[in-house]
Amino acid sequence: MEFLRVARDESYHNIVLSMKSSNPQVMVQAYRLLAQNMKEEFGVIYPLHLGVTEAGDGEDGRIKSAIGIGTLLEDGIGDTIRVSLTEDPEFEIPVCKELVRRYPSWERGVAIPAVDKIPYSPFEYRRRSTRAISNIGDQHVPVVVADFRDSPTIAREDLQAIGYFYDPGLDKWNIGDAAADYMYSRHTLVDFDLPGTLKVILDLTTWQKAGDTQKYLPLYTAEEYLAKQPPAGIAHFVSLDAASPVAENVLQKLRTDEQAIVCLWSSLASSAMMSVRSRIIAMMNQGIPNPVILTVESPERTIDGQLIHFSAEAGALFLDGMGDGIWLMSGPGVNKSSFSILQATRTRISKTEYISCPSCGRTLFDLQETTAKIRAVTHHLKGVKIAIMGCIVNGPGEMADADFGYVGSGPGKITLYKGKEIVKRGVDSSIALEELVNLLKENEAWVDESY
Repeated sequence: MEFLRVARDESYHNIVLSMKSSNPQVMVQAYRLLAQNMKEEFGVIYPLHLGVTEAGDGEDGRIKSAIGIGTLLEDGIGDTIRVSLTEDPEFEIPVCKELVRRYPSWERGVAIPAVDKIPYSPFEYRRRSTRAISNIGDQHVPVVVADFRDSPTIAREDLQAIGYFYDPGLDKWNIGDAAADYMYSRHTLVDFDLPGTLKVILDLTTWQKAGDTQKYLPLYTAEEYLAKQPPAGIAHFVSLDAASPVAENVLQKLRTDEQAIVCLWSSLASSAMMSVRSRIIAMMNQGIPNPVILTVESPERTIDGQLIHFSAEAGALFLDGMGDGIWLMSGPGVNKSSFSILQATRTRISKTEYISCPSCGRTLFDLQETTAKIRAVTHHLKGVKIAIMGCIVNGPGEMADADFGYVGSGPGKITLYKGKEIVKRGVDSSIALEELVNLLKENEAWVDESY
């Protein structure tokens, strides 16, 4: 803002502003604040260039980028974008194109009812206050629902896709950090003992025939929910289209239903996120504390297209504290993506996070190769944030969110950071990975990998 005041005093206006961060939550809040401050002080908003810097590679890099950039584009904020991946630069462009393809025009064609009172701050994270129903809502981390709707049968080995591994010799389940909490199988019953706390969600008619209310939980359509009285003391799910004409009637019934969990989605394809957000705002303004599972189905057929669709629609709402769970309706194969979205929005941590820059002329080592080596050794350190930066120019600033940093500081030389502080300078690259592991151990951030 200080720079803009100076430029405006000199009648200079050829300005595009960028406020990137590797943390999508920080990035979104910063751009929103900047847009508001410009509007209030100047009456105009200068063009904004959007990006999640040092997003990393693979699925995680795409999801972080889509959440940060997509959330702002959904709000009508942003004029140019950059997707920053630790990959060959030509792989960034298709992701950019998939993102902007979602917004062919600011005129969506569907009007979302105006909100008179916003019951939360778009400039800071605070999770919506909800009641706890089993392990959903209140202070519980957001749950993940795995989608088995198209599976006519379900075997033990099918659960590997959602983080559960059965050892027949020991007759024991091994549960991964990215293990789904619920699975929706529509009409299909499961004929084996389930692992841990995993439960199955069934459509109402099938649930009524199943008999086992410990293993199975019912899913009501909005019409079924309004027509029937759910059984007392049993958690149940209600599938609600945020744009449905009966949505308000469902919300009023929820007021006195202490066991109802809302699976909220929208049939307004071009305005789905805004439609769902508007309905959650209505719940907040009316004091309806039922937990909400954000439910998203993607029409996209490419992997990048699906990731961007899921990330922009669900991620935007998690950044504003509006989700108690996530349900991606595209089969069990997207279970990993659900956890990656929660990780990127900092609402549920299930793995190591990597902050790594794209290739450029200043890079002092092979970023892709080095990132892969570091990931291979440290991928099991749940919750630890490691930055891998190609040069000292970007290193200290753009890895500010990391716990530990691995930064190129000269040909064949690496500088290691703890937070923003240099710990080991000029380490030979041949032993730098070993020294990074020692640094993690010295700071009690290391655990041995279990199998």
